[in-house]
Amino acid sequence: MILCCGEALIDMLPRTTAEGEAAFAPHAGGAVFNTAIALGRLGVATGFFSGLSTDMFGEILVETLAASGVDAAPAHRSDHPTTLAFVKLVEGQATYAFYDENTAGRLLSPDNLPELGEETEALFFGGISLVVDPCGMAYEALARREAGQRVVMCDPNIRPGFIRDEAAYRGRIARMLAASDIVKLSDDDLHWLEGPGDIAGLARGILEKGPSLVCITEGAKGATGFIAAGAVSVAATPVTVADTVGAGDTFNAGVLASLSKAGLLTRDGVRNLPEDAVRDALTLGVRAAAVTVSRAGANPPRRDEL
Repeated sequence: MILCCGEALIDMLPRTTAEGEAAFAPHAGGAVFNTAIALGRLGVATGFFSGLSTDMFGEILVETLAASGVDAAPAHRSDHPTTLAFVKLVEGQATYAFYDENTAGRLLSPDNLPELGEETEALFFGGISLVVDPCGMAYEALARREAGQRVVMCDPNIRPGFIRDEAAYRGRIARMLAASDIVKLSDDDLHWLEGPGDIAGLARGILEKGPSLVCITEGAKGATGFIAAGAVSVAATPVTVADTVGAGDTFNAGVLASLSKAGLLTRDGVRNLPEDAVRDALTLGVRAAAVTVSRAGANPPRRDEL
């Protein structure tokens, strides 16, 4: 099982009623939540760990996970409310109003960490849940606890607008990446972390900090995987783009699913990845992401759609 650890929230999307009144429709979301959904749809045994509310929105999240075959049993349930993100569209551009104080996700603490059995082969971390505390402390504690025992993957999915204490956040991400076996960064994330420079050189700098595989995505240009022995690049699959919501999240799921199915999602396996296995992982990642961007919203493909 792959355990996805991070935020789940409800996006309140603007709609208009039949009477012409403004309204909002609830849709389950969150970067790590999307990766879990994508993994489940690709046929991989997947669990989800987060702080989930017992309120009506929390039930929507649990039901949505179950519909894609994801087990929410590892999550810590509480009666605190669910995080809500109200979306406003202005000339097609989305702005957000987040309601996250004192929520079930935000208040997740290191005391709420799950005990993991042998069936858990890997853990995935990332998203805005690494920005704020106490939940950020909880995810970091879990990653560092399991590092060295199971495969750890991290995609910070950096959103500068959410960061209030940049120094503290940079410190956490540095520790998380050092504890990870697999790191995925967009080219924008890479430059935010490491500054200007050649992508290959910057990615190799990340590789030298501890990970065994560093994946860099460049949108329509595709993705490159860096390992100690070299680098493998895979072109993006050409599609008509509806929107890019969930593209990176789906890519992460494709990489993990490919390595899992190849029997390589072990610490020894990831440390000694052959280039063919990296190419296969990147290929499934970009193919799955291409389906996601071809339709509106974060709607990852099922295995039979590939």
